[in-house]
Amino acid sequence: MTDVLARLRELQQADLPTHGGSTLAYVYDSGLAEADELGRQALALYGATNGLDPTVFPSLRALENELVGWAARLLRGPDAVGTVTSGGTESVLLAVQAARDASPGITSPSMVLPSTAHAAFHKAAHYFGVRAVVVDVDPATFRAKPAEMAAACDDTTVLLVAGAPSYAHGVVDPVEEIAALAADRGIRCHVDACIGGWVLPYLRLDGVEVPAFDFTVPGVTSVSVDLHKYAYTPKGASILLHRDPGLRRAQFFASADWPGYTMLNSTLQSTKSGAPLAAAWTVVRHIGDDGYRRLARTAYDATRKLAESAGAIDGLTVIAEPATTLVALRSDERADVFTIADELVALGWFVQPQLSFRDQGPSLHLTVSAATADRLDELLDALAKATRAAQEAGPVQVQPELAQAAAALDPATLDDAAFDGLLTIAGLGDTAATGTLPARMAPVNALLDVAPPRLREALLIAFLDRLMRPS
Repeated sequence: MTDVLARLRELQQADLPTHGGSTLAYVYDSGLAEADELGRQALALYGATNGLDPTVFPSLRALENELVGWAARLLRGPDAVGTVTSGGTESVLLAVQAARDASPGITSPSMVLPSTAHAAFHKAAHYFGVRAVVVDVDPATFRAKPAEMAAACDDTTVLLVAGAPSYAHGVVDPVEEIAALAADRGIRCHVDACIGGWVLPYLRLDGVEVPAFDFTVPGVTSVSVDLHKYAYTPKGASILLHRDPGLRRAQFFASADWPGYTMLNSTLQSTKSGAPLAAAWTVVRHIGDDGYRRLARTAYDATRKLAESAGAIDGLTVIAEPATTLVALRSDERADVFTIADELVALGWFVQPQLSFRDQGPSLHLTVSAATADRLDELLDALAKATRAAQEAGPVQVQPELAQAAAALDPATLDDAAFDGLLTIAGLGDTAATGTLPARMAPVNALLDVAPPRLREALLIAFLDRLMRPS
């Protein structure tokens, strides 16, 4: 047993740190060691339970109903009901599936999304056959444009979407106007508050002016909020709330037309561990309202300071004023954000590069947790050093002929050998074979950045396919 655990710890050495506030993507750290330890104990305690049938493990039913009740209170839905899911993507998928199945008479359903909507909605479109009608956002504010969304609606529209906030830029869409549009047309409106749903309510309680986004807004029919983000619970726990039980009904799935037990599911999963649910309940109860109010304000104040100070660094621009705890930065022509990200990694900080989108250049995405607040001066110092180093190195140059060739490629015509060649050109060939990423990712990201989105997708799928093969 000791050898097995030692091997796990050895493998973990290559992972990003999940605590300490230096990983500004993928993980969320409260900085509360006791809460983390309680969460781990709950994970172990409930690791063998199965949430498939709520009558077999009534404790799971009680825990879920309490968590959903907490979220409904926060998001001011007195009649709201909900479901604990594995994460924000599953919550989004279920919101789209429920909207589709609530309108069985529409044979080719569609949903209207701002271009900043999370990619999970495109995944839902792919899985469930709900066409995504994408509407550009305001280029100055990056907020959705309700008038353009209204023009994009037609008789096939079953869902409108708003972000609170959007992931890429950290701004809250005009939910009131979008929800009013949905209500006028008798269709559903989902608010993706996976990031902000556990932050905005506590900021409001602490006196911060918060945009209207929750169930107090007429026309909002569902809201998703992730517990494993700013409730700081272990992965993976999210909640999908519906305004009332009637709206949730289409989300459920039942099948009795086979010789086994009647399948009855509230989520995409059937068998699912009760451990994340129990851990989420434990951490939420331990931290409590007062604790979350302090954590939300700590992360928010740190975010505001980060945005103000980062914007003062020569060469950097804050893309949009942060509404919650997300900051997006852009570099001027003296450096590229991919090299800045590499330099930050060398200094012990991980931030997330975001590739170009339409006429928007690449950017850096920083997710601020409460644990980062105490190290904010360190982060700002590292960001300034990384930016200077990237400026001295100059932007990564992609040969024009390579960029032209990438733009002309049709991924549908490429075979496996062609993808092997392209991965080698991109600097990912050896990585796929060895499982070790290049020491510096800027050249890879720069090449991906000039590739059209469909080619990016195809290349990364080919890379993932080769990376995830038995050793």
